[in-house]
Amino acid sequence: MNPDALRFRMTALAVVVACLFGALFVRLWYLQVLDSGQFQVAAQQNGVRLVYTPAPRGRILDRKGRVLVDNKIIDVLTVDRAVIKKHADVIDRLAALLGQHPEQVKLAIADPQYSDLAPVPIAPADATVLTYVKEHNTDFPGVDVAEEAVRTYPYGSLAAHLLGYVGAINSAELAPRRAAGYLPGDQIGKSGVELAYESALRGTPGVTKLEVDSQGQVIGTLDRQPPVQGHDVRLTVDLDVQNLAEDSLKGGLLAAQAQLDHATQKNYVAPAGAVVVENPRDGTILALASYPTYDPSVFVNGISQATFNTLNDPANNAPLTDRATSGLYAPGSTFKMVTATAALNHGLVTPATPFYDKGYIDVGKPPQRFWNDGHNAYGQVDLTQAITVSSDAYFYTLGEKFWEGGRSLFLQDTARLYGFGSPTHIPIGGEVGGRVPDPAEKKKLHDLYPAAFPDGQWFTGDNINLAIGQGLLVVTPLQLANAYSTFANGGTLYLPQIAMDVENQDGTRISTVEPRPLHTVPMDPTDRQAMVDGFTGVVASPGGTAHVAFAGFPLDRFPVAGKTGTAQVAGKESTSVFTGFSPPTDPGIEVTVFEEEAGYGASGAAPVARRIMEGIDGLGLSAPQYIPSGQAARN
Repeated sequence: MNPDALRFRMTALAVVVACLFGALFVRLWYLQVLDSGQFQVAAQQNGVRLVYTPAPRGRILDRKGRVLVDNKIIDVLTVDRAVIKKHADVIDRLAALLGQHPEQVKLAIADPQYSDLAPVPIAPADATVLTYVKEHNTDFPGVDVAEEAVRTYPYGSLAAHLLGYVGAINSAELAPRRAAGYLPGDQIGKSGVELAYESALRGTPGVTKLEVDSQGQVIGTLDRQPPVQGHDVRLTVDLDVQNLAEDSLKGGLLAAQAQLDHATQKNYVAPAGAVVVENPRDGTILALASYPTYDPSVFVNGISQATFNTLNDPANNAPLTDRATSGLYAPGSTFKMVTATAALNHGLVTPATPFYDKGYIDVGKPPQRFWNDGHNAYGQVDLTQAITVSSDAYFYTLGEKFWEGGRSLFLQDTARLYGFGSPTHIPIGGEVGGRVPDPAEKKKLHDLYPAAFPDGQWFTGDNINLAIGQGLLVVTPLQLANAYSTFANGGTLYLPQIAMDVENQDGTRISTVEPRPLHTVPMDPTDRQAMVDGFTGVVASPGGTAHVAFAGFPLDRFPVAGKTGTAQVAGKESTSVFTGFSPPTDPGIEVTVFEEEAGYGASGAAPVARRIMEGIDGLGLSAPQYIPSGQAARN
């Protein structure tokens, strides 16, 4: 080979080798000097694992600081996964000890929510189980005992719907909360106060930093931060009033069930109901009761599907349903407050406008007759008297005038001003909005459900039924209580509140929940006073529909204004309704009672409301009672 050519090739090869080594040296210099910090961090992270410890949730207190929901420490059996892999026979022994199938134990051990580096809790352990495991520890390698904080309810089922319950977070709940540090398996509020104030109650999980080798084995502990308990939430609810409301409601329903409905010749069914006690001055809730109720402790450590189904089963009257916020009922004659407000504000009548009640009105050609309940005729009445005796004919006429006088929706508009037809937005959620029917709504229902609503046209008769709280109108007990609270305080509609403040465990206040007025319902003072006089007469006047229910009540020092309602339900007995406030001037309390299939409002709901007011006033409580329709005024 030509020496010059060989020399050229050797030179070129040397240059290539030098370039390669140069690139290698540059890369090493970059990794070791310029980018060393990044790779040091990566190396450290590869050797560190974080194990989280759940924090105890904050307590829930009543307005006086009494604990409604607390935490208790329980013992749980834990399993070390690494050890149990070498002693698979332990699973069978654990299953026999716990009364479970081995597959259940395997699933518990394999639960992906728990770190491989920490013992896995598999089941609560009572004293018998703990003693057995300790005495036979050689038979249970890798099995230990740990403490865990779980929810406890000092008053059992009291205020269960209001307080709510907690459970393991699901995938839908987890996705929007990952940024806030939530992890699979975390306990989270599912309903009620537990859900509404989750961010305050949750607390800060503990974190343990473990150093691990390349095989994932723990070398040591780098740092440990203990969990921090969540904040306490103090409610507006009064424990005594809540207990009084629930006890009175249950007693009233039992009293109704013992009474014969002469129309059907069967005892009243009276399976369920609700009570709301509100402060009209600021919209705060003193009690929120729903019956039947449930024991929230069944959700501690998870609930079986069978138990959950039972709590939602209509055949059991669906105890998990909060009827105070999501029960839908026709309000009956209690809606006449809305009709009167609309008629006065829009000039259909004045308080002094006379009306001759002959027991019915005829509408249309050929005429359709709309009767008073029981075909009663009240003669000459004005607005105040019409409210006191609950003259359907008087309010029928107003409903007719609204529609026939120009197809006005003033009645519906006034109902919505009072908060009907949409949720109140009480923070605990889960509520429904109800329905204020109008021509568009009726057509919509017909289009969606033609079999159930065969006629989509709005008639005068629809407006007449609406004027007395019947027809397609449905409301929740909370909506009715809030509407009457609005009237009682002079026209300010508040957002119902159930919390007063958020506190540390030592009682130090962190934040305060202020009243939230939403808007006002216009009322002329003279017109309003005429209505107040009518509602006062419902209770105090011998002709008032709730007069018998409040016989002997000290109205001289505890005056009450109220309204009865008897809502007819197709295929069922009537819903019994009463709503009232005290004192009629500057009221500090509003009580609303609904009893399903319990007959007249004066018979069932009014005595329950009376008993609640007796308890609030510190009077001796009367026994739960039911006033037969022959003794009570109708409507």
